[in-house]
Amino acid sequence: MARPDKAAAVAELTDKFRSSNAAMLTEYRGLTVAQLKTLRRSLGENAQYAVVKNTLTKIAANEAGISTLDDLFSGPTAVAFVTGDPVESAKSLRDFAKDNPNLIIKGGVLDGKALSADEIKKLADLESREVLLAKVAGGIKASMAKAAATFQAPLTEFVRTADALRAKVEQGGAGTPAPAEAEVAE
Repeated sequence: MARPDKAAAVAELTDKFRSSNAAMLTEYRGLTVAQLKTLRRSLGENAQYAVVKNTLTKIAANEAGISTLDDLFSGPTAVAFVTGDPVESAKSLRDFAKDNPNLIIKGGVLDGKALSADEIKKLADLESREVLLAKVAGGIKASMAKAAATFQAPLTEFVRTADALRAKVEQGGAGTPAPAEAEVAE
């Protein structure tokens, strides 16, 4: 029978898996407590970095419906539970791993889809959510401006043609036909 403290730990981890946008697993062997504290600070407010027990975390992940991480629960494991932008957290992990080679990114899960360590590094290479949204908004604005110019072009062309014709008539243009009365008089 499961001990109450282990059952509570599994329930807490299950809740973290369910409430997170992403979870990134790392191996922290060889890192000091001070380095782990620095890593936690670098992840910011939208991620919680926790050293976990493999067996309990594996049970919690399975209870949360995530069975793709089972192979990653070996050796000393820590999980970054991301509730905000996963790109920022992936960048923080990648940058910290560059400075501290003892941190090894094992893999993770993003919105229920398993990610390998390479995919997390590719995620870290993406621009932030705000930058991507700004680019999309700029593209939409450009498309709308282009559409407005396209719809306005025939009207503008008509106005220019009518104005040129009016100017030609006011000058008594050479190519204007004689009034109809002159032809009748002959």
